[in-house]
Amino acid sequence: MAPTVEGGDAALLPEFPRGPLDAYRARASFSWKELALFTEGEDMLRFKKTIFSALENDPLFARSPGADLSLDRYRELNFLRCKRIFEYDFLSVEDMFKSPLKVPALIQCLGMYDSSLAAKYLLHTLVFGSAVYSSGSERHLTYIQKIFSMEIFGCFALTELSHGSNTKAIRTTAHYDPATKEFIIHSPDFEAAKFWVGNMGKTATHAVVFAKLHVPGDQCHGLHPFIVQIRDPKTLLPMPGVMVGDMGKKLGQNGLDNGFAMFHKVRVPRQSLLNRMGDVTPEGTYVSPFKDVRQRFGVSLGGLSSGRVSILSLAVVNLKLAIAIALRFSATRRQFGPTQEEEIAVLEYPMQQCRLLPYLAAAYALDHFSKSLFLDLVELQRGRASGDCSARQAELGREIHALASAGKPLASWTAQQGIQECREACGGHGYLAMNRLGVLRDDNDPNCTYEGDNNVLLQQTSNYLLGLLAHRVQDGACFRSPLKSVDFLDAYPSILDQKFEVSSVADCLDSAVALAAYKWLVCYLLRETYQKLNQEKRSGSSDFEARNNCQVSHGRPLALAFLELTVVQRFHEHVHQPCVPPSLRAVLGRLSALYALWSLSRHAALLYRGGYFSGEQAGEVLESAVLALCSQLKDDAVALVDVIAPPDFVLDSPIGRADGEVKGGQGLAGAPQGPMGISAELRCSCGSGVWWLLESGHTWGSFCGEGPGQVGTASFWCFAMLALWLQGICPSPACLFLSRWGGGTARLHRQRLEVHTLWPLPSSHSPLASPIPGLTPI
Repeated sequence: MAPTVEGGDAALLPEFPRGPLDAYRARASFSWKELALFTEGEDMLRFKKTIFSALENDPLFARSPGADLSLDRYRELNFLRCKRIFEYDFLSVEDMFKSPLKVPALIQCLGMYDSSLAAKYLLHTLVFGSAVYSSGSERHLTYIQKIFSMEIFGCFALTELSHGSNTKAIRTTAHYDPATKEFIIHSPDFEAAKFWVGNMGKTATHAVVFAKLHVPGDQCHGLHPFIVQIRDPKTLLPMPGVMVGDMGKKLGQNGLDNGFAMFHKVRVPRQSLLNRMGDVTPEGTYVSPFKDVRQRFGVSLGGLSSGRVSILSLAVVNLKLAIAIALRFSATRRQFGPTQEEEIAVLEYPMQQCRLLPYLAAAYALDHFSKSLFLDLVELQRGRASGDCSARQAELGREIHALASAGKPLASWTAQQGIQECREACGGHGYLAMNRLGVLRDDNDPNCTYEGDNNVLLQQTSNYLLGLLAHRVQDGACFRSPLKSVDFLDAYPSILDQKFEVSSVADCLDSAVALAAYKWLVCYLLRETYQKLNQEKRSGSSDFEARNNCQVSHGRPLALAFLELTVVQRFHEHVHQPCVPPSLRAVLGRLSALYALWSLSRHAALLYRGGYFSGEQAGEVLESAVLALCSQLKDDAVALVDVIAPPDFVLDSPIGRADGEVKGGQGLAGAPQGPMGISAELRCSCGSGVWWLLESGHTWGSFCGEGPGQVGTASFWCFAMLALWLQGICPSPACLFLSRWGGGTARLHRQRLEVHTLWPLPSSHSPLASPIPGLTPI
């Protein structure tokens, strides 16, 4: 178990090392430590620091600058790291129930280190584990302990080769055999193969497999989840009747093994059915507490909401990392100035401010939304686990489904656009791989696709809203929802009569102004979409055609505007609650207003088209308010980043270091830090070559030739001369010695030595022309 962080605020929130960022930190209008404590709370900050400290001090998580791991090695390493996370036992099952927000906090910490690690962990615990817990019953509780002890490793197998978003067309079958009391899981053809399943490629031993349930008489009861063993946990060989494989290299997240599987009449016990929404008696009779087939289908896919909320959270992580790197760099990078002798930080330029600061505000607003939505999801899952089949529980499920279905697109697209803006805002240095922005961009990209294509998901949200309006028109029903996200629609007619009446920039610098505009916008788009849908139907279009014809210019913007309103509303309420410390109210209010007005400004054409805006002044006031808020937040930007940025080891970007030091070519010319903080200049002087790493079993004794894997005299002297040089005993010509003898760097960590050796081209003058026993390439 990882040691917890003890001590007061000084240990929990230590001062940053002094450097070029000091000037901006001194200008901040608030204490970053006070904001961190308000945003997270002391217990959560200790929890995160415990995780980060454990990763930084564990050799398994050591960074390897410049290393280009093979696909298999990266996936093996990612699995070992995931296993180590469970060994640390950062979060027990009991802790999850006691402090549910620690679940996304742990995943965010892992995501800050490596998206592949976070994805692997959450797919096993939060997607596979949550599906078992929320869709199963008491007979499946034994799996929960095995999940957290990693006796089994899981995946969530819904998507098939020929069908992903259209879940009703899934073709894998599960026929019940009353004679043996077993289900027969079968893939009728290759198009029914489970596809793109995370963890399935190399490591999963069990899968929650979605299949159409058939009982005797060939009566089909639709899609149901089953726990199916796909590999032997001891050998990782496929189980009989299971064909399973890896998808291969992807554009990003290559530490995650996405895979495929086909089932040829695989028999599983009757108890393998996750029976929360429906069960089959030993005799073959289907029973369900849900009489409504659509409600039962929605409950069976409840695990998808967990995945989408988790993806939302990981997208926010990627945005946080990118904006932290870009803003710290912008505060230290100097270009041009009022005179030739004086250059100013690029953060001082309004253009740089308006490119980056709205994304900083978005990171704060979306982070709060993701946490609040996760707590809503916890409430839903606890209700399901207790057997709550009430109308409120069903409505809560529909509302969360609508919010998650639009939340994932909004967060992943905002991160996608924000990371690209950050990359460009850092100039050529942002394009350097070691500064991580390219990796963040590639790793965030799948968030736009898996667990539902973004554009397809938005239809779920617009359909939810259209259904509520249809119910109002037909039955006179009130707009009410458990989370109150649609309650404002009850004033639908009167809201549409409102106009934008703010005439000055000063009056616009409040998120309440954007809230009023957003409510009008959602009402307007809802009315327009509903009228367009009915018009299409009257003209002879089928319901299918009518909805498709409404989506591009009506349904899609409706869903996005509704979700943006929800994010703005929740963040506005959060920063204006009475418990906010007086010293933080101004900066939090500006963040809230900036995100709200910036997001709203992208709908200016709709606001004018619908008549809410009129004349030039409305658009000019909105634009000027965004620029004014950026200017007001400029001096607070570095301190706001300090609250959300992880330690340097985790951030892993030379141009995003907490001290702001970007010198000696570091982060600018491919000169990464080596072990013990040694500059890579020494390694670079040794010429080009291939990295080699001592096998993990090699200790100081074996390095000195006292055991297996002896390294040899040449490498020993390389290390000895390097040690003397580091202590200042050996003068700089030692570099020449190291260059001739192969070069290298080393670190001693917990009495284990890791030696990185750069191999020169084979030469008769070099003792290292032949391989050294005990060195394994990676």
